[in-house]
Amino acid sequence: MFRLGLVGAGRMGRTHLRALRDSSGVTIVAVAEPVDALRDEAVSAFGIDGFSSLPDMLAAGGLDGVLIVTPSDSHVDVIGLVAAAGLPILCEKPCGVTASDTRRAQSIVRDASVALQIGYWRRFVPELQTIREGIASGEFGDILSLSCLQWDGEPPSAAFRARSGGVFIDMGVHEFDQARWLTGGDFTRMSAVASPAISDPDVADDPDSAQVLCETTSGATVFVSLGRHYSGGDMASVEVFGSKSHTQSLFLSPDDGERAQLEALVRQAEAFADYARGGQCRGASVEDAIAALEAAGRAAEQLTTSH
Repeated sequence: MFRLGLVGAGRMGRTHLRALRDSSGVTIVAVAEPVDALRDEAVSAFGIDGFSSLPDMLAAGGLDGVLIVTPSDSHVDVIGLVAAAGLPILCEKPCGVTASDTRRAQSIVRDASVALQIGYWRRFVPELQTIREGIASGEFGDILSLSCLQWDGEPPSAAFRARSGGVFIDMGVHEFDQARWLTGGDFTRMSAVASPAISDPDVADDPDSAQVLCETTSGATVFVSLGRHYSGGDMASVEVFGSKSHTQSLFLSPDDGERAQLEALVRQAEAFADYARGGQCRGASVEDAIAALEAAGRAAEQLTTSH
């Protein structure tokens, strides 16, 4: 059993706890969380050890790796602490809020000789893996258009949005990584637009919806649609138009709840455990995270210059 220490017991941290509760290969044995209520809830609900700080959790030992699920703008600093302890790291996306953040994390883990995998869980959804294999095998012919949609059930809190980097960093990186992974192409030109609607006056620079149209080196046109208001709950979908065939996958929907995500998080953690033990990285690499953040940064710049 691969023993993980969890850093952060917020919404996504608790999602990882639920996902890995019944895993036969990976288990979360401890959590570091400074907020007493969140830490106590995780300890009580999941029967794990609780620590008020990451150094305390690391000093206690008994870990094979660390899962980082803290606010995005803290990722690099936390990576530095874990890398100094010599432990392999699975960091939730996006690994910082800028590509330069991720490059700094890359330098840290390289100097410490520790493994770092980024938590782009879509890569472990069987439906998406099948689509990727079909694209690679030529089943769809030339890929003409790829549409990637992600709409959340409701906006996150203002406190979260203030540290998330905005809609392209918080949400869009999933779609940019997914498009690169599916098609094998990088982004060349892109055009971004956003709705003027912003539900929270405390985050006036973070629109509730944004769309991006991209050209890629693979020849496919990529359309990304992001939004924070989807009736019933979170949704994410992919649609592929090829010269030979077409497919569509609503792999995350309110009707199915979080099942697909929870199952993918288990596969991701098990792949990370293999990587940490010396195997190949089957998840997103640091280079993948840099590419996704570079695309998100370019999209955000498009909105800035257009206004």
